[in-house]
Amino acid sequence: MSGREPDVEIIVTQVFNGLSGGSILLLAALGLALTFGQMGVINMAHGEFIMAGAYTAYVTQNVLGSAGLSLFVSLPIAFVVGGLLGVVLEATLLRRMYHRPLDTLLVTWGVSLVLQQLARDVFGTAGVDVPAPTWLSGPVEVLGFSFPRTRLFILALAIAAFVALAAALRFTPLGRRIRATVQNRPLAETAGISTRATDRLTFFIGSGLAGVAGVALTLMGSISPNLGTSYIVDAFLVVVVGGIGQIKGAVIAAFLLGIVQSFLEYSTTASIAKVLVFALIVAFLQARPQGIFTVRTRSLA
Repeated sequence: MSGREPDVEIIVTQVFNGLSGGSILLLAALGLALTFGQMGVINMAHGEFIMAGAYTAYVTQNVLGSAGLSLFVSLPIAFVVGGLLGVVLEATLLRRMYHRPLDTLLVTWGVSLVLQQLARDVFGTAGVDVPAPTWLSGPVEVLGFSFPRTRLFILALAIAAFVALAAALRFTPLGRRIRATVQNRPLAETAGISTRATDRLTFFIGSGLAGVAGVALTLMGSISPNLGTSYIVDAFLVVVVGGIGQIKGAVIAAFLLGIVQSFLEYSTTASIAKVLVFALIVAFLQARPQGIFTVRTRSLA
């Protein structure tokens, strides 16, 4: 505190809290931005894929014992677990309901309830903890400010996930197929692109990112069968504000909403801040219903 203005400390602290909260929102929303943007599927079970990733970290920790090793091992395993859940959901139910968003909402809501009950049957209703590695304990001192290592790790993980996804979409053949399918599905099929295979791979990646988000959330506290319901609505808000199918829009929206909520929580309370943020989102969408960015397609001229 010595030699430092209180206002500066408050601003730095709240900005970091906002970036930290935004990174969690971004991890939860990245997969939704991909699947919702390409296929128009309102997947309410996305939150349960996050929960599955968290429990994957819990099981991995119990098997390996070492917290440091299990964290890195659980990240790819959770990606695969979440991805496979998404592929099964897409192949069995959602592929029959494309272009019927309300039906997908109801069906995936039912799937989410089934997955929650399954988690209760397997792991119980009480919350469980996944110990963080020792190297993530304590703060990091930067210019006299203290930042928790766990929050910094989640922030770095969110940025890495975004960079990897953006690079895959821009530079890989799969990314080109996804972009072609989003922009003009009939023309992509005419060009020989298997849109069915592209849809499944997209759902695998988007759902896998939800699993990675679940691993990150184990560093924030206890996990329970209701973990996903705490983030699914906020994740959808991030996707809608950023622009449907716009990864860069999701990044901007996640961090912007995180910072705004952080400052509102400082001046009010957490519950009031959430209401005010929601009101701001509604006002923003009234003025710009397409979100921050919009997908340019031939149909939009």
